[in-house]
Amino acid sequence: MGQLKNFGTIFLSLILEGFPFLILGALVSSFIQLKVSEDRIGRFQCKSKFLSLLAMAVAGVFFPICECAMVPIVRRLVKKGMPIGMAITFMTAVPIVNPVVFMSTYYAFIGHSYIAFLRFALGVFCSIIIGYLMGELTDKNPLKEEKHHHSHHHCSCGHDHNHGAHKEQGTIKVIIGHVSEEFYEIGRFFILGALLSSLFQTAIPRHIILNLGSGQVSSILMMMLLAFALSICSETDAFIARTFFNQFTGSSVMAFLIFGPMVDIKNTIMLVSNFKLNFIIKLIFVIFAICFLTCLLLPMLALGL
Repeated sequence: MGQLKNFGTIFLSLILEGFPFLILGALVSSFIQLKVSEDRIGRFQCKSKFLSLLAMAVAGVFFPICECAMVPIVRRLVKKGMPIGMAITFMTAVPIVNPVVFMSTYYAFIGHSYIAFLRFALGVFCSIIIGYLMGELTDKNPLKEEKHHHSHHHCSCGHDHNHGAHKEQGTIKVIIGHVSEEFYEIGRFFILGALLSSLFQTAIPRHIILNLGSGQVSSILMMMLLAFALSICSETDAFIARTFFNQFTGSSVMAFLIFGPMVDIKNTIMLVSNFKLNFIIKLIFVIFAICFLTCLLLPMLALGL
């Protein structure tokens, strides 16, 4: 009975803490997807490769979009001619460095605010390296060939956009529709993540958790595997990570916070539907290697991790 009560307490606290950020993220993300064109994002390209990658990495500050929406956006960017390295840097950085994620991480780790700043810095650092490596390792078009091509654009709102009032009403309807769909998509994954996280902490004996989380290497690998499997939206994953903060090493919690937003079950499935398999295998390997090595070396910074 005590375990059930403990499970309920953990689960409800995760839901109540995370949902406000989930709603905010769905609202802002949907608005930007409708109002900001990929052409504007593509203007970040510079003569210097490093500056181009840096620009794409920090662009997330202005685009509060979670990883749930990144794959189709990146696909369109690549189709419009953006170098794959820049596109991958954008895809891996935005779900970590955007302001909604920063705020939720800061709030989740009250008393340890440096975690939010460190997550931001590592998100920029790792995404630049990943983007550079993928640019060097990719010499062919990584996109799958399209079987059909449609040249006409149809609006889903069903209004006559020749009239201002109708256009405004149509835009509001489309935004509400996008928010509802995105909240449903990311909300169910968050609930599942909160459920599994609560079960993990209440059903598995504490000494097993401590054994898994005490080793520097094993704890990082475990938390990266957990981040991939839970597929929690980056706007709320900090609340899940916070529950492991006193059980796993700090560097493994950071691995959870930077690896999960870059690649998980959700976006792997979306990648498979848009990109060639050999490219996806290379991408996942590069992301895993860079995140693992970065977090393994974190204790050398003497940050208490």
